Amino acid sequence: MATERLSMRQIREILRQKWVLSCSHRQVAASLAVSLGTVTSVLRRAAHAGLDWAQVQSLTDAALETRLYGAPATPGATRPLPDCAYLHTERKKPGVTLELLHLEYLEQHPTGYRYTRFCDLYRQWLARHRLSMRQEHRAGEKTFVDYAGQKPRLVDPETGTITEVELFVGVLGASNYTYAEATRTQQLPDWLGSHERMFRYVGGVTVALVCDQLKSGVTVPCRYEPGLQRTYEEFAQHYGTTILPARPAKARDKIQASYCNSSRICGTLCGTGYWRRSRKRLPG
Repeated sequence: MATERLSMRQIREILRQKWVLSCSHRQVAASLAVSLGTVTSVLRRAAHAGLDWAQVQSLTDAALETRLYGAPATPGATRPLPDCAYLHTERKKPGVTLELLHLEYLEQHPTGYRYTRFCDLYRQWLARHRLSMRQEHRAGEKTFVDYAGQKPRLVDPETGTITEVELFVGVLGASNYTYAEATRTQQLPDWLGSHERMFRYVGGVTVALVCDQLKSGVTVPCRYEPGLQRTYEEFAQHYGTTILPARPAKARDKIQASYCNSSRICGTLCGTGYWRRSRKRLPG
């Protein structure tokens, strides 16, 4: 769901702490009791609007809100509806979120719908066009594991060298409890090591592991009888669990929350600098 809009005072304070005090995202979030995603969202909108601190100080609250979120509609005026089919297609691309699509929508329609209503309209359209059976998960039954599509980046503080790493994500089906860690590769030793550390983190092992058909876990991709990697299969036997590979190109075999969480986590880890869709650098 779309989150409640911050007050202009909070938005100004986020921008002040980032641009004037050079605080980290985490420090700003802790100071104002907001999420890291909220801090990133405000900075993203400010960067998209071409604002700097001098401009923010000179703008009234109403003018600042218009620059960040679009102009309020005139009473009785008809706002242009978002192209929900286009939104749905674009959301399948790596790094594309509803927030980014809303910014693009406002570029074309400055008096269009605000973010909350924009999200509501898209979800209403989605409910009419995508019918699927709800999956029910029992506690302790399944853990969904995969690598996030986006790669976090490690920066050497001395040399400035940037190294891309893999983001392993494991999600418990019933509780949506999430474990994530960065590893150098997706090779078998890293894959198994991430599983072992995940087990220790959550304090146990579920009945089954649901994984995508990546090479570290599945040697023979198949819709009906995939061939498991032998070491991975022996690893599962050692921990008293079983492996259930998802069918190729069937994302609904895997819990939706795992993708939501992996995007959020990856956005927190590597989204504090880059807006992938437009390649714009965020302030700070």
